[in-house]
Amino acid sequence: MAHGLADDPASTVLLASTAQILVAPAMNTAMWENPATVSNMDLLRSRGVFQVGPGEGELACGDFGAGRMVEPPEILEAINIALGSSGALEGLHALVTAGPTHEPIDPVRYLANRSSGKQGFAVAAALAAEGARTTLITGPCALLDPPGIEVVRVETAEEMLAAVLKVLPADIAVCAAAVADWRIDHRHSMKIKKHAGQQPTISLIENPDILATLSATSDSRPALIIGFAAETDKLVENATDKRRRKGCDWIVANDVSLKSGVFGGDTNTVHLITHEGSEAWPTMTKVEVARSLVHRIANHFDPRRV
Repeated sequence: MAHGLADDPASTVLLASTAQILVAPAMNTAMWENPATVSNMDLLRSRGVFQVGPGEGELACGDFGAGRMVEPPEILEAINIALGSSGALEGLHALVTAGPTHEPIDPVRYLANRSSGKQGFAVAAALAAEGARTTLITGPCALLDPPGIEVVRVETAEEMLAAVLKVLPADIAVCAAAVADWRIDHRHSMKIKKHAGQQPTISLIENPDILATLSATSDSRPALIIGFAAETDKLVENATDKRRRKGCDWIVANDVSLKSGVFGGDTNTVHLITHEGSEAWPTMTKVEVARSLVHRIANHFDPRRV
């Protein structure tokens, strides 16, 4: 595809077609990470080819790693986005935050968390598949930009807040990012050197609260603001309190204790917290959680369109 070789029916069709092209790569990890493949994919993306996946997991060859074909529903979702298919959220603008933030200590070290960004990316893709014009603001993560979605990449909580306010107005905001609560009060310009017997002292200050700030925005507040609560204990109680304190409309609460495997994993078990109470959802893939959430969002705006 990258070099225009057309020596079989599939490659001939691709070379002759003027249609939008979507690829769903699937191969051995070593093949996927080979510099030739990396270079060719970069070239194809630069030409406007959409890409979905690959995922990470057990491969047909018995290895485990990147290169697993994404599931058919994800490919279908990507097709709908690439085609610009109309959906229940057509005409609405959705804002999604995802991933962790990195708060620098010095040029080498930073404070962070274990968020992979997968849940936020899945929500952005599901919103776009339902026709919403979607802007995804993500902290540092290894995930590829979803097709057909405007992606803004940031590093720190302050940068994420600035990016969020810049893209307003929006009709829907889903704050799925695991934003660091604190940052270093004095970022060192040089690497902190290790000296035997001497322990460096790091002083922390609070980061801006993106969810609370967005919820309190009077002139351009989104009609529906959804936060995420990553908890390790008292899940529903803590998430309910968070919804009240932050002033958002809904909270998606998930257990991120080490035993849950949520951070970095592909499944999630959540509770949806609204002013009406708590609703427990069964364990699903993060893609399925995203679709279920977006269905509820669409129903919120117009039950007749769902």
